[in-house]
Amino acid sequence: MQYVIIGAGPAGVVAAETLRKTDPKGEVMLVRGEAELPYARMTIPYYLAGKISEAGTHIRHRDDHFDSLGIRTVTGRVTGVSPEERRVVLEGGESLSFDRLLVATGSTPSPPPIPGLDLPGVVPCWTLADAREIVRRVESGGRVVILGAGFVACIILQGLASRGVDLTLVMGSSGRMVRSMMNPIAGGLIRRWCEAEGVRIVGGHRVREIGAGPRVVLNNGQTLPADLVVVATGVTPNTDLLDGSGVVVEDGILADDHLATTVPDIYAAGDVAQGPDFSTRGRSVHAIQPAAVEHGRTAALNMSGRDVTFQGSLGMNVLETLGLVSTSMGSWQGVEGGEAAEVLDEGGFRYLHLEFEGDRLVGVNCVGATDHIGMLRGLIQTRVPLGEWKARLMADPSRFREALVARSHIR
Repeated sequence: MQYVIIGAGPAGVVAAETLRKTDPKGEVMLVRGEAELPYARMTIPYYLAGKISEAGTHIRHRDDHFDSLGIRTVTGRVTGVSPEERRVVLEGGESLSFDRLLVATGSTPSPPPIPGLDLPGVVPCWTLADAREIVRRVESGGRVVILGAGFVACIILQGLASRGVDLTLVMGSSGRMVRSMMNPIAGGLIRRWCEAEGVRIVGGHRVREIGAGPRVVLNNGQTLPADLVVVATGVTPNTDLLDGSGVVVEDGILADDHLATTVPDIYAAGDVAQGPDFSTRGRSVHAIQPAAVEHGRTAALNMSGRDVTFQGSLGMNVLETLGLVSTSMGSWQGVEGGEAAEVLDEGGFRYLHLEFEGDRLVGVNCVGATDHIGMLRGLIQTRVPLGEWKARLMADPSRFREALVARSHIR
């Protein structure tokens, strides 16, 4: 059996290792698009902050790790997939044959159409090579402008703050921070916290262009001079290689509860996969490492002939922004016909928002606490009926610990 895995992030690496265990005689090929040892993007902020070396970003730390397992690694960009010929085509014309294929290609930055993005001193922050360039250019006291106010922008902010730079965050016209994971109250707390920590935040305006220097020019004519501009305005799943393959792509590659796509013997995992969603019971893209790892493991087991059902990933993000921890999980935006309860300590930068469907907890937004994340996740993932504790939590959301203990015997 010939297995080809496209993508050497956490999903691809775990899949390759799982295949080697479950099919010791099969040929396993891991195709990586970067000339790097496989690394985890979630570690890049720690590298930016100087807390770890480049080696600390690597998923596996022995140079010969894959060779020792009999996993062949191939460096190159895949440009096409032919299910009929059972081949993947690499840039330059080389091709690899497969019996089973896993697409774990992740995503890439999707910058807005702003003139000047190609100027010196304007960089994205997505790859390890990007991070190296930022570290090379950043000096203490230097002026750094970050375009974007989402999850990626905030973790870059966290990484650069410890280097003593002068930080400006351009939010764009929405005026909200981390709107993909935080409601307006939570996002507002994060914004005020950043401003109190000395970050300049510019909201309500679009970037018109980036000029030489570089300098960021807003649509109201305001100019923000910088020594470095970091573009962190969102990402798009890497699905172009599947054009013409017959594999159905929506927000990502549609994958069923075995992580199989709509074409036989082709699977998808990680940030590129639109797989089962625990909360909605539909299919969603969950660009988080725990989901990627479980995707990779489950897909590999099914590729090797096992019958393993994926129960769905829980959309969950934990973000640290200049020391303030925020979390979202599950259906944090609420469900039709549901109810919500919240408690806010604005001065203390603490906030807890709970979403219910019937008498079950289905979603959480919280800011300023870390000790309860596992408990809240447990209440959501067990789908435990809260019974009389629903009313108690509606009156006082902070009693979730008592609720978990009281209802833990329910199955």
